[in-house]
Amino acid sequence: MKMLAEMFSIAPANKDHHPALSCAVGVFVPLFSLVLLGRLDLAIFASFGAFTGIYGRGEPHAARFALQMRAGLLMLLVILLASLAARIEAAWGLDRSTTTWLLVLATTVVAGGCSVAISWLRLRPAGSLFHIFAFAAIASIPNQPPLWQGMLVSVLTTGFCLVIGFSSRVLPSHRTPWVRPPPIRRTPDEKRAAWLEGLGYLVAAGLAGSLATWAGERLGFGHNYWAMVAAVVPLVGHTTRHRVRRGIQRIIGTVLGLVILAGIVLLELQPWQTVLVMALCQFGAELFIIRQYLLAQVFVTPLALISTLLVVPSAPAILLRDRIIETVIGAAVGIAVVLAPDVRRRLRQRTTMA
Repeated sequence: MKMLAEMFSIAPANKDHHPALSCAVGVFVPLFSLVLLGRLDLAIFASFGAFTGIYGRGEPHAARFALQMRAGLLMLLVILLASLAARIEAAWGLDRSTTTWLLVLATTVVAGGCSVAISWLRLRPAGSLFHIFAFAAIASIPNQPPLWQGMLVSVLTTGFCLVIGFSSRVLPSHRTPWVRPPPIRRTPDEKRAAWLEGLGYLVAAGLAGSLATWAGERLGFGHNYWAMVAAVVPLVGHTTRHRVRRGIQRIIGTVLGLVILAGIVLLELQPWQTVLVMALCQFGAELFIIRQYLLAQVFVTPLALISTLLVVPSAPAILLRDRIIETVIGAAVGIAVVLAPDVRRRLRQRTTMA
């Protein structure tokens, strides 16, 4: 009952609208520019470049700039690798099934590697969820735009988010001293924790991706990377109960978000209206991501699916079906990975007592 109460409680606000507005602008301006240019095929590159703006929340300007610079460069590397991975099928003459399994393997490596990198660079939010999503989503696009165009949009969006990050310095009341942050010094315990966390992401993403791909080939649903993204959600947290709660909140929030998405699809919005909705969803997600994860997922779900529809149009009903199935598979795997050490420990204790 305590866990149920915590699942639906909401923390007090702490000027969350400031970072939420910055993130919303960081998404809206690049995407609206692409609408005006008639290049929505590049929208996904702008969307993931805009993830730079979510880092360094609440930090002084100098520290925020350093953190966002690190996060932006890491995301640009992931986007570049994803764009190259998307060309493997044509370059190597592979069949679709082989390509799918290779992408699962590559995304699994990204999950573990970026988790270690995020811990090493001390970035927050922790974990490689955004990098898994970015790599798999871009690598899964069948008709890739020219590499230089996709990277140019990503770089420009990243730079724009960096400018937004310290733009409040123009106001004396919001200005913080520009002090260079001290170099990162990692203790042996921190290094060990980073590698263990990376291993957890590797296992959770790999299991979820393999299970979703295997089931999808037999039951006819796709978007296996959504399961990989959902699988790593429960890995963030200080206690087992908190991690399990996040996994359950992911499922409930996704279901509610799909209801909202269905209503958005029925409106048959124009491209510029769709971009505005995405900005509003980004605002809502950042407004509640720290205070109430379930409520944040209500905004994240339509945001993720609308960005997919902009680049690769498909039947909304299929997307809705795939999203809920993949989320349940991934969240279940993630919760199992979180509970596995405790179960193993208790079995060992019982064996010792016996």
